[in-house]
Amino acid sequence: MKAVFFDLDGTLCNTLADIRFHVNKMLRESGYPELSEEQTKAYVGDGARKLIERALPAGAKDADGCYERFLASFSQSDGALLSLYEGEREALLALKERGCKLAVITNKPQEATRRTLGKFFAEDFFDFVGGDSGMFPVKPDPSLTRYAALTLRVSPAECVFVGDGEQDVLTAKRAGMREIAALWGYRSREQLAAAGAAEFAENFGELPKIL
Repeated sequence: MKAVFFDLDGTLCNTLADIRFHVNKMLRESGYPELSEEQTKAYVGDGARKLIERALPAGAKDADGCYERFLASFSQSDGALLSLYEGEREALLALKERGCKLAVITNKPQEATRRTLGKFFAEDFFDFVGGDSGMFPVKPDPSLTRYAALTLRVSPAECVFVGDGEQDVLTAKRAGMREIAALWGYRSREQLAAAGAAEFAENFGELPKIL
């Protein structure tokens, strides 16, 4: 194992409250019902545009405008509602000390990805950071993940993908990487197992031990 790839939302960072705040701000301003925490948790994972499509009532005619309003609000986030997970920093440092390269692969917009990580980590903490920039299809398409491995000069077979979503399980399989399902995120063990996950971590403290 030479590199560990991480999803962002629900894996490296608890972003649910932040996402919900800006989605509901857009919904209020657009005259639509707001989302509950459980609805927000169920809708995230496939990128910002898909999130907004799911958040809007069926038949809404202004999806593009709502998406743009969400992005405008989201770009102004101060990060006050973001948090890391217990034991995360220690686990990441332990992996770095072992010589592992660390990468982030997320469906979150690229600028929001860098802003979120910048709240908690130095700019060069991760060896590769890939969000939705429009250059690659979003997960579970493995193109960005494979490109990251190529950039880091590691074989997919030498990589592990850690994520809390069904998209992460499928991305790892399609990219030829080992996958560890993170149970501290937004999906249950049953949901992840249904997507094909076979190996699970209950918390960040387990990761160095498993790897």
